[in-house]
Amino acid sequence: HVPLMERQPGEAVWNNSFGTLFCARAAQKHGACRFVLVSTDKAVNPTNVMGATKRIAELYVNSLKEKGQTKFITTRFGNVLGSNGSVIPLFKKQIEKGGPVTVTHPEITRYFMTIPEACQLVLEAGSMGAGGEIYIFDMGESVKIIDVARKMIKLSGLELGKDIQIEISGLRPGEKLYEELLSDAENTLPTHHPKIKIAQIEAQSPEHVQSEFEKLLAAFNQNDHLVLVSQIKSLVKEYVSNNSVYETLD
Repeated sequence: HVPLMERQPGEAVWNNSFGTLFCARAAQKHGACRFVLVSTDKAVNPTNVMGATKRIAELYVNSLKEKGQTKFITTRFGNVLGSNGSVIPLFKKQIEKGGPVTVTHPEITRYFMTIPEACQLVLEAGSMGAGGEIYIFDMGESVKIIDVARKMIKLSGLELGKDIQIEISGLRPGEKLYEELLSDAENTLPTHHPKIKIAQIEAQSPEHVQSEFEKLLAAFNQNDHLVLVSQIKSLVKEYVSNNSVYETLD
């Protein structure tokens, strides 16, 4: 959850960065054939801690591509309808309670796909990968969150403005108006699958990534959020905070 991860960066680092490290090392140790990292569009030009730690996970997995027999593959896509943290369950609960339905900004947009579609594409990307790829999924057109709220209210048999209200709550710490699937420095190559592309990214040496991970662990052990986020920014150069206490570090 973006706001939680912005306030508690240690949790994001542990779940996304070190969690990936431990799982990846276990896959190598036990000779797993393939390791698929499910990343997010929030890892692209991140504006919050959660997105930045997902980008770190991508970097770490990519640094292992030539070590051992395990093929390390990354998939990157947007929001999945009905999953934990999705706006759909949130809006449903708010509508059931009589509102208001909260939207952070009238212009905020997101990419969406269904759970079956996301699962199918992850499996297909995992099977086609030779190791070291970051696969980008075609998410279609982004949609306005406020339009999703309006449609859900209408489908519930309620009238907006009469039976229930939409409330603009303001952007949360680290939240973007829109998400991106590629950074300015990235391009894509096609695959045989029309909905899966390969991101062309600027590679970092495995030695550099491993060294920076050690510094990240040292910062984590200091239990100081500013020190920890400063090290995250050192590793993920494109991480620029937005509406956050960590803007002072940029």
